Amino acid sequence: MTEFEIIQAEIVECHRCPRLVEWREGVAVVPPRRHAGESYWAAPVPSFGDASAHLILIGLAPGAHGSNRTGRMFTGDRSGEWLFRALWRAGFASQPDAVNRRDGLDLRDTLITATCHCAPPANKPLPSEIHNCRPYLMREFAIALAPDKIAARPHVLMGLGKIGFDASYEASRDAGLTDLARPKFGHGTEVLLSPNLWLLGTYHPSQQNTFTGKLTEAMLDGVFARARVLLDGG
Repeated sequence: MTEFEIIQAEIVECHRCPRLVEWREGVAVVPPRRHAGESYWAAPVPSFGDASAHLILIGLAPGAHGSNRTGRMFTGDRSGEWLFRALWRAGFASQPDAVNRRDGLDLRDTLITATCHCAPPANKPLPSEIHNCRPYLMREFAIALAPDKIAARPHVLMGLGKIGFDASYEASRDAGLTDLARPKFGHGTEVLLSPNLWLLGTYHPSQQNTFTGKLTEAMLDGVFARARVLLDGG
């Protein structure tokens, strides 16, 4: 196994947060009617994509009846529908639909990881739970953002929502990749953390944002278009 594969195997077996273990398994026992009879993943959800990718998306946490059900990041719920359509339109995904782990979807030069790999109650992990999951993100960064890789070609971190944005910055700072003061999150925020390493922010494609119009498809497309320009050295 590669080091990245070892990390993912450890994530799936993680039991560091008793509250999250109870929640992720409990929602699978009594699913909503639309998922009645389905078998849930009900475990930490591993990162999805290529460890050597130049675009790294950092989300919040799996959805109770999305990723916690399907076992793949952003798969099986409305947030994922928005995200993968945008990735596909920007050329970062092989198809616009994400239904389950066997649907043939591949990411192109893209890795999707998370601040917290377990579904939390009310989509709100506790600070202690984020802290417990941080070592996995740090180890992924050590692989994907090694100095020689960044020196060779631009890399873009994209925080999906404020928590993902802040986690991206904090992991970069703690890894010695930047000495900048904490940037303020906003949709379309763009920060050069260090030469060839950018941090972009976007509102999270949650129903809370997409149903209200706070985030539109054009807005999400704009952030991915900017990521493409930066990756191409523009």
